[in-house]
Formats: sequence, C-alpha cells, structure tokens
Amino acid sequence: MTQHSTPDIFWFIPTSGDGRHLGSHNQQRTNTFDYLKSVAIAADTLGFDGALLPTGYGCEESWVTASALASLTRRLKFLVAVRPGLISPALAARMTAALDRISGGRVSLNLVSGAGDKALLAEGLPEQYLDKDARYQLTREWVHIFRALLEGQKVTYQGEHLQITDGQLQFGPVQQPLPPVYFGGSSEPAIQVAADYTDVYLTWGEPPHIAREKIERVSEQAALAGRKVRFGVRAHIIIRETEEEAWREADRLIEKLDDASIHKAQQQLSQSDSTGQQRMLSLHGGDRNKLTIYKNLWAGVGLVRAGAGTAFVGNPENIARLIQEYQDIGVDTFVLSGYPHLEEAYRTAELLFPVIGKTQTGVLKVQETERRVAVSY
Repeated sequence: MTQHSTPDIFWFIPTSGDGRHLGSHNQQRTNTFDYLKSVAIAADTLGFDGALLPTGYGCEESWVTASALASLTRRLKFLVAVRPGLISPALAARMTAALDRISGGRVSLNLVSGAGDKALLAEGLPEQYLDKDARYQLTREWVHIFRALLEGQKVTYQGEHLQITDGQLQFGPVQQPLPPVYFGGSSEPAIQVAADYTDVYLTWGEPPHIAREKIERVSEQAALAGRKVRFGVRAHIIIRETEEEAWREADRLIEKLDDASIHKAQQQLSQSDSTGQQRMLSLHGGDRNKLTIYKNLWAGVGLVRAGAGTAFVGNPENIARLIQEYQDIGVDTFVLSGYPHLEEAYRTAELLFPVIGKTQTGVLKVQETERRVAVSY
C-alpha cells in the first residue's frame, strides 16, 4: 500500500443521546448540554480535527448546539448537519458566515437530503419531497444559492423549488472562498449534486473495494464539471489494545438486542428509499451471524440503526491498516463515533493516533501503578 499523509479524524457529538448498549435503555445517557460539552472539550483537547453534529427531530438542534460549543473549544471544527428545505439557503448562508466568524473559521456544513419517509413530514417538509428526484433537485437549487452567497456574489435565481432576488451577504465568512460543504448519497442524483457542488463527499463505511466504485464515479463527474472533490468515510470505531478485546466489545454492544427487535428495525429500514441505506442493509441482511463484512469491518450497528451502520473493529495496527486501504482509494477524512462517545474519544486518541502519526495535542500518557492516566490541559 502507498504511504499517505495523516488523515483528518473527526469525532461525533451524540445529540440524540448516548450509551453502552444498542437497542436498550440500560446504561443510557441523556443528551444534556453538560454531557455534550464534555464530549466536545475532550475531542478538542485530544486533537480530533472536528466533530459532526447530526440533524433530525430526534436530535438537539445542530446550529444552536454548535454555536454554544464553539465558544468552549479552541481548535475543534464543527461539521453542522443541515437539511435543505427546512431553512432557506440565504438564512443558512448568514448563519454559516456568522458562526464561521465567531468560531474563527471552524465551521463546515454537512447537507442531508434525507430519505422519503415520515421523518421528513415530521420535520415540516412538504409531501412532494417524499419523491427522491424532487428532494435532490431541491438540494441542488439550495446549495447553488448557498455557495454563491458565501462566495460573495449577488444572487438572483429562479428555480423550480427556490427563488431569490438580489440576495447578498453583508458579512462574509472567515474561510475563503467559503466554509467546506460535505455531502453524502449513493443514488445517481446524489452523486451529481456531490460532483457539481460539494467539497467533501462522505460515504458510509462500506468495504473499500465497494466504496471505490462511488468514489471513482464522483471523481469522474466532478472532472467533467472542472472540479475536484475530496472524500471521507463516516463510520463507528471499536478499538482496543488487542483484537480479542475489540471483538468482545463489539459483541457486548449488541448483547441486549433480541431477534424481534432486530427484525422490527430491519423491516422499518427496508422501507427507506435511500440507496445508501439499502446498501447498508445488504451488507448483513439482518443476520447477526454475518456481521463481519471485511477484515476489521463490522456491520452490527446497522442491525437497529439507520445511517452509518458499520464500525472499524480491532487493535490499533489493524484499524490503521484498514484506514490506509481507504486512503488508497482517495479517502482523506474519517468521521468516527463510538459508544459511549466520551470514553471512546479517549480510547481512539490514545490507541489510534500514535499509530497513524497523528499528534495527541492534550494527552500525556503516564505509567502509574500499571494504569494510564490521561491528563488534559
């Protein structure tokens, strides 16, 4: 494998709650601001490059939370998830520019078009956007206006879904030409939006040889538009000092799940019109005996959770090797999460960062009666 530069490693702010077991209320944590603050400060202290804040009616509002956390952190970048259609692109551009200035250039946007299900209706999107083509056309128009405003243009646009006349920002962002736009999606309309308008294309953690197909497709389409797109992977991580410990932890994460719960979740997820979601489901077919889908890649999270359903599982050396396989196909950013997020942020930084050559900015390992002590600045 080719030697690569150190990748960007982002963490996750669990604004819908956290815990030690999937599909169980046992040892669950509520998303109090004090807890979210502790996760963000840990990620900042430990040297993560950024943190993703999800969107959805089951989460704390991403803009508000990111704004509050930005004032409590020093280096951490905030990847704020936003659903086009719930907020106008002009207002979103102003909010992005304001947060970018307030944070000193530490904001990026993750566009989430979503799937055509009841969640969209529950968030107030018109029923017409249950149709995938309409949803991605809305996203295309939205990001076109959004980018133009942040680039300092005076914008007049009449689209099928969105219109603006003489729109312009009075106060621009710190980052030039604009804060990075992240986006993911596996359908053809999503790939076209990514190629034409986004800076970083995120794929869920499919095996590298499968993810390569999408990455090559986005690259080809972006080249036709005279653009270059960077690539990232969104996945979970279960890292321990030994392989045995890591795989035991993976088993423990789903030990509270029964077959009925898995069957119910899989039925619900199978109704999604998301191509990416269907690709996630196809990796394991709902069978808890078929969860190791590639060396050190485990699909257990996807038994009951929508979205990113795979996890990097193993010791630091093997996970670093898997990361390098993704780097071989063009990935330079990894957006990771682990249950529970506070403790796993420390484990990931302490165990993975030294192996991939990443600086742990606020961690000092001290041997004291055979235990490690993490000391924060």
